[in-house]
Amino acid sequence: MDIGINQQDRQQIADGLSHLLADTYTLYLKTHNFHWNVTGPMFQTLHLMFEQHYNELALAVDLIAERIRALGHPAPGSYADYARLTAISEASGVPKAEDMIRQLVEGHETLCRTARSIFPVVTRASDEPTADLLTQRLQVHEKTAWMLRSLLEK
Repeated sequence: MDIGINQQDRQQIADGLSHLLADTYTLYLKTHNFHWNVTGPMFQTLHLMFEQHYNELALAVDLIAERIRALGHPAPGSYADYARLTAISEASGVPKAEDMIRQLVEGHETLCRTARSIFPVVTRASDEPTADLLTQRLQVHEKTAWMLRSLLEK
């Protein structure tokens, strides 16, 4: 494979993207769970918002996995892989609506940190497609975290 990025850099980028994929999928699952189980006075707002969020995350997992494949590596795709690779914890039980929001803020902030951690090797390798993907993901996660945090202000 000769796309202008050496094997070692492609491996490091794919490894970083695998963590991003696992974080994204885990947050997708958590958001979908909260969409199904949210209750309380903010039900309608949160139910619809969480649906928008999990739909966006579902599209993102495909983009991330396809970038890993374009770099010549297999994309992780099992719950066992995601459990090993993710930095996002699963929700236990059914939290109250405000706790759901807090957990989702933490998840989006974690995704920001994961995306940022990949940039050094991406920059060194001049991997503009991955840099573009990471920039787009950061924009989504920073904005989503801000919107969710705004719901928690008194």
